[in-house]
Amino acid sequence: MSVVRTPPTTDTPTEPAPRRDADQTKAAILRAARYLLARHAQADITLKSVAERAGVSPPLILKYFGNKDALFTRVMSFEQDAEALLDAPLDELGRHMVRLLLTGHTERGADPVLRIVFAPLQGDRGDIMRANFRTQVSERLAARLTGPDPGLRAELAVGTLLGLGVMYGIARGTHLWEATIDDIVDRYAPTVQALLTP
Repeated sequence: MSVVRTPPTTDTPTEPAPRRDADQTKAAILRAARYLLARHAQADITLKSVAERAGVSPPLILKYFGNKDALFTRVMSFEQDAEALLDAPLDELGRHMVRLLLTGHTERGADPVLRIVFAPLQGDRGDIMRANFRTQVSERLAARLTGPDPGLRAELAVGTLLGLGVMYGIARGTHLWEATIDDIVDRYAPTVQALLTP
């Protein structure tokens, strides 16, 4: 008895790969560029390396951002990050800022402000990052504060937040990573809040 084998059909429907919408794709590209900018000078980063990290093609980056300089101009801005960071009533802002920083690391692999630490890697462009950070984060926070020395208190609060970001996101402190986010927020937020409310 002979067995007749039928060739596999090629017209069986295959499930298409999931597609990202434009906003998700742009966000992935920005995340990839931020990640690379925190580790390399902008001059050493290629569109290909950003595309590979984001899981897209280099022409797609050009489609959404125009060119490499335009992409990194967006990455060096803290405008959107500051909106999220300062999006809470003043009496709850310390807790909100600490929680956002920590969840940024655990859920997105980056926090909203830590890339300022890498400004020295960027040469002259580091000056752009510093200026953006001052106007978009520190001065914007200071404008919300009442009482004496709002500029100084805002910079101290942001510095306190950056210290936690370095220890949590870069040094990866063992005890910090063993603690829950709620525990860290409960312990650290009052320090930040004390600088925000006189």
